[in-house]
Amino acid sequence: MKVADVMSKHVDAVSENTKVKDVALLIFGRGINGVPVCKGKKIVGFVAERDILAQFYPSLADFAEDPFREGNFEDMEAKVDEIFELSVSKIMSKSVTTVTPNTPMLRAQSLMFVNRIGRLPVVDQNKNLVGIIAQGDVFRTAVGDKLLFTENEDYNDWLSKTYYTTVDNEDRLRHEIPDLLKIFSKTNVKSVIDIGCGTGDHSIDLARRGFDVVGVDRSEEMIKEASKKKQSLAKGPLERLLFVRGGLEDVQQRFTKPFDAAIILGNTLSHNPYNVQSFLKTTTNLLRDKGVLVLQVTNFNKVIREGNRLLSFNFTIPSGENKEHAFLEFYDKPNLRDRTILKTFAILTNNGGKRWKSSGVRNSLMAYNTKDTIRKRLENLGYKKILIYGGKFDGKHWDYLFRKPFKESESDWLNIIAIKS
Repeated sequence: MKVADVMSKHVDAVSENTKVKDVALLIFGRGINGVPVCKGKKIVGFVAERDILAQFYPSLADFAEDPFREGNFEDMEAKVDEIFELSVSKIMSKSVTTVTPNTPMLRAQSLMFVNRIGRLPVVDQNKNLVGIIAQGDVFRTAVGDKLLFTENEDYNDWLSKTYYTTVDNEDRLRHEIPDLLKIFSKTNVKSVIDIGCGTGDHSIDLARRGFDVVGVDRSEEMIKEASKKKQSLAKGPLERLLFVRGGLEDVQQRFTKPFDAAIILGNTLSHNPYNVQSFLKTTTNLLRDKGVLVLQVTNFNKVIREGNRLLSFNFTIPSGENKEHAFLEFYDKPNLRDRTILKTFAILTNNGGKRWKSSGVRNSLMAYNTKDTIRKRLENLGYKKILIYGGKFDGKHWDYLFRKPFKESESDWLNIIAIKS
C-alpha cells in the first residue's frame, strides 16, 4: 500500500511569519502534533509541539550566562507570552523529512519511527506539498481496519467502565419492573433468566421480590459489577440470585430445569448480528411450556428516518468526579442485504472546563431487527401469542414497557411479549 492510499490531502500549513500562538491554536484545534511551514507551496520547515516546548528551556548560551535563573522552572513557565509572539521562522526545524505519494506506507512509518516524529509531509515531483501522513493513519490502515468491529464482549466491558456508570438505573427500574411484575403475575412466573443482564439491576430487583433469577452476560466486567451489587442483598434474595459469565450455551449446560420467563432487555438481541434466529431458538428451549419471553429492541427505523441517524447525545458528571462526559450514539444506514446496522458510540471528556477531548470511540455491528422481522422469527419458532408495544427513551429518562402502542415514527423502543406455545 502506498502513502497516497492513506494520506490526508487537506493539509494545515503555516508561513514563516505566522506567530507561535496561532500555530499552537492550530495544533490544539486539530488535535495534531505539528504542521509544515511553507513558502508558497514549497516546504521550508516544520514546527511541532516539541519545538514550541523547547522555547521554555534555556539555550546553552543562556544557561552559561545565568545557570541559576534559568533553573527556576516556575519562571520558565512565565515565558509563555513571550514565546507566543515569536515568528515560526525562529523556532521551526529546517531539516524536514518528506515522502512522496508513491512511497510505500510502511516505509513512511519506518521514517517516522527512526526520526521520532509523528507526521510526514507528502510532496510531489516538484517538491510541492500535496498531503500529510501520520502514524495514526498507518495504524488505522495496517491494524485498525483489520479489526473491523469491536467484539460485543469488549464493547460491553468498555461501556461498563464508562456509559453504564452514569445511567439512572433507579429511574429505569421504577418504570420497567412494575410492567414485568404484572405480566409475571398473570403467567405464574417464579423463575427468570435475565439474558444480557449487564450490571444486574433488573436481576437484583426481581430477586428481592421473591423470584429465582439467573443473570447471564458475556462481559466479564459487567458480571464483576453485578456480583459486587449482589452482596448488598439479604440472605433470602442472595440465595435466589446467580450471575453467570458466558453465553446461552453455558446456561444450557448448567441448568436442566426450564425457566418460567426470559427477559432480553436493552437491545441485547441486536448484539447478535448473524445468529438472531439461533439465539431466539436457544432462548425458547430454555423456557417451559407457556413460558414468557420479553424482548426490548431499539426502533432503528425511527433513529434513521426521524432522528437523522442520531440515537442520543447527552452530558453528565459522574458521581465523585470533577469532569464532565458527553456521550454520542448514532447509527449508519442499515445493510439490507445481510440485515445488519453499524452503531458508533463515542465519549468526550472535559477535565476542567477548558477543552474537550475524545475518551474513546467504539463501533459495534448489530442485527437490524424490526417489528416485522422479529414477529416472523417468533412465529417460525411456534409462538402464537405475540404482543407488541412501544416506549420512549431520550438517553436519560426511561418509560414503561407495555403501556403504549408501538409507533414506528415515534417509539424509541420496540417492546415485545411472546408466550411459548
